[in-house]
Amino acid sequence: MLNQQQAPDTPSVIDVHGLVKRFGSFVAVDRVDIHISRGEVFGLLGANGAGKTTTIRMLCGTLAPNAGKMRVAGIDMVHHPRHARSRIGYVTQGFTLYGDMKVRENLALQAGLYGLGLGAGRKRIDWALDYLDLRTQADLMARELPLGYQRRLSLAAALLHEPEVLFLDEPTSGVDPLARQHFWELIYDLADSGIGILVTTHYMDEAAFCDRLALMHAGKVVEQATPEALLARPLVTPIVELQAQRCTDCVPWLSQRADVLEVIPHAGRLRIRLQAQTDVDEFVSNVRTEAQQHGTEITALHAARPGLEDVFVSVLEETN
Repeated sequence: MLNQQQAPDTPSVIDVHGLVKRFGSFVAVDRVDIHISRGEVFGLLGANGAGKTTTIRMLCGTLAPNAGKMRVAGIDMVHHPRHARSRIGYVTQGFTLYGDMKVRENLALQAGLYGLGLGAGRKRIDWALDYLDLRTQADLMARELPLGYQRRLSLAAALLHEPEVLFLDEPTSGVDPLARQHFWELIYDLADSGIGILVTTHYMDEAAFCDRLALMHAGKVVEQATPEALLARPLVTPIVELQAQRCTDCVPWLSQRADVLEVIPHAGRLRIRLQAQTDVDEFVSNVRTEAQQHGTEITALHAARPGLEDVFVSVLEETN
């Protein structure tokens, strides 16, 4: 992946300024700016409906914007989207290859659509079968593949023509954790080869694997930074973590406190989100005293290390 200390003038493969897409009166993408360098894994993070897929479709040239400028692999995608299609690979959110064709047949069809000759096509298909570990599935119908292998097949098809830019729309949605890990290892490897990668996800743990992130909400990019920088942001609403012998017994009286916004059971602990400007040290002291009154023995109570989901919530609180 891109070195975080790399110079800011690293060649750019995606430049987006003021991108807008409307569907009638609904604004799906609202003045988005994105810049992605070669060898960078850039993540669009947001809930379903935030505008991530619409943004990717415009960058791939399958959807025209209402306003804004965008260049992908050096091509003006507003005026000449067809010119860039030989330079980009796109893995859609759903499986769009042919289920009633074999794996090898799907790849051969895609190689032909990309204009690869027979010799070059065979070489790239052999490479893809080995690289994506699909050799033993080559003669299976695509519909017979487990979901994780269908994702690999989609990625193989997107890489046949050696693109400069790769778009991955929710590439690991629905697959098991082991398949997700393997897919991200492939993403790292592709970025190391110099491909610029834009990936969308709503998995917060996956977002931390990206070099940089743009947090999207209601069509807008509300924050853009490295995962490390985002995690270092002070939260608008502090979070405290509590461990006790019977955590669930604490939920009713904690929830009634005026300085508590939310109590979330998590992995045998409680994550307590506090009102803005609450003094955490004072809160901890008061809760210890109150727990004793309720006969609850607290084993740990301290300020929690925020995750990206906590940061996302905090950013939305700042913007609303």
